[in-house]
Parts: sequence; structure tokens; C-alpha cells
Amino acid sequence: MQASNPSQRPLEGRVAIVTGAGKGLGAAFARELARQGARIVVNNRLKPGRADEAAAVAAEIRDAGGEAVAEHSDITDPQAGERLARAALDAFGQLDIIVCNAGITGPAARFSPEGPATIRAVMDTNLFATADILAACQPALEASSAARVLMISSSAGLYGVRGRAAYAASKGAMNAFALTLADEWRKPGILVNVLCPYAATQMTADVSRPDEIDPRLLPEHIAPAAAWLVSPDLTRTGEIWLGGAGWLRKVRIVETEGGPMPQALGAFDAFAETQSGLETARGFPGAEPAFADLYKTMARHSSETGT
Repeated sequence: MQASNPSQRPLEGRVAIVTGAGKGLGAAFARELARQGARIVVNNRLKPGRADEAAAVAAEIRDAGGEAVAEHSDITDPQAGERLARAALDAFGQLDIIVCNAGITGPAARFSPEGPATIRAVMDTNLFATADILAACQPALEASSAARVLMISSSAGLYGVRGRAAYAASKGAMNAFALTLADEWRKPGILVNVLCPYAATQMTADVSRPDEIDPRLLPEHIAPAAAWLVSPDLTRTGEIWLGGAGWLRKVRIVETEGGPMPQALGAFDAFAETQSGLETARGFPGAEPAFADLYKTMARHSSETGT
């Protein structure tokens, strides 16, 4: 990571918490926000027998001329939010940005009688822990002149993904939670947006072949979008953005114009056939084909432009 010219750093003077920032996407987000001038609280829980990943990322940021401290709360701890807020205030005197990145996928398995227990476990981390953290940090955010919250979600929460019902459900809930907060927190001036990144990380290693990973899918290639979505000049809120490999898309849930609902059951299929007209807007049957379409589009553009 190279330090930027301070006069060209839009996050200068801002303080950010990045959860789950010891590796992968979280570490890339922390490094990019620091490169843009933010002071960072790098959160990542300590794991027995493992290196202190939060401290390593914080040290890397400081070595590049930035400011960062490590914070080791497990986000599922009910006191994690208070400790994170206190870490930001004690180290830097304020809190302006929270990137809610920490999360788990849960086991890869089709839904079964054991499925509800798995959903509850994944929800505890991906939704309820995030809600607890934001609740604890809300007073500090309200004191900021440009408070920003970025939820790191997934296309699984938009389309579902086979074998990951718990993960998809948690991310779908996160999306709805973020859009609701964006509406509720407009008045105190806290902007809330969602980023659904595609990246080759440790979390996705079980579905990727390391020797076949496209280097364009490294986490740092989506990190600038995160910095944009928490920048003080941002005026957007309640939006979902999706991207990877240097390609970014805006996501919107769309509906047809509709029409009078048929009264006879036998007429519904014919009515449904009339509800097209979405032009270029479209949906996908799952996260994998959604990614495949984005990647195909990006690859075609790359081939045509030589980038």
C-alpha cells in the first residue's frame, strides 16, 4: 500500500471502523480507506494459535504513513459494539464510518430438517451482530458531520444461492435492514448503502480453484467502491451496488407496470405472460449465473477495449 498525496485524499480527517478486517475483503477495505486518508479501527477477533491479523493490517497501514489501531472483539459478543465505538473515540476522538464486513457463510448444504438451526447461527453473526454494533455506535455516528454506514452483502441475498440457504437468508435480511436504516437515518444525516462484492477470498475458497483464480478478482479491485460509498461528499443513500474485477453495477429491485388481476385462476398464466416490458432490466435465478453474466460482460468489454 502506498500513501497518497494528502491533498488528494477525500477521507482525510474521517475515522472508520472496519469489521472482519484481518484478511480478504475487510483488509482490502481497511487499506483502501486508509489510503484515502481515513484513520482506521481494524477489527478482527483473535483466534487460538493464529497470528494477530488485525494487528498486522493495522501495522501495514501505519507503515504506509496512515493511522490505525487493532480491535479484537468477536462481533457476536453483545459488548462488541460498545468496545468498537470506544476504541474509535479513545484513539481518534470521533467516529464517522462503519463498514460492516464481518460475516460467515455457514456450511454448504441443501436445506434439511437441520436447516433452521443453521439459519439462526448464521443470522446471529451476519444480521443480529451487525444490528447490535450499529445500535451501540449510533450516538457517535449522529455526532459526525458526515456519517456513513456501508453493509457488505452478497448477490446471494438478492437471488438466493443453491446450498447456502442460511447465508442467502442472512444477506437478504441485511439488504432489507440497510434499506430501512437508510430511510430512518436520513434526518440525522447518516447515509447507509450496500455493496455486494465478488472477490476471491478465503470465504470463497471452497468453491474456487486457487490455481484458476483470475487476478482481477482480488479484493483490492472492488475496494475503491467501498471508499466511494463512505466518502463525505457522497449524497446517495439506500442504494445497492454490486461488482468485482473492476466492474461495478447498480442493483435495483424492479416490477412490471402490472394490470387488473384476473378473477379466474385459469387466466393467471396468460396474464403473467403479458408482464414483460422491462427492457434491459433483468434478474437472475441465482448468485452463480448473476456473477457469470457480470464476468462475461466485463470480459467482453475488456477484450474489446484491451483493458
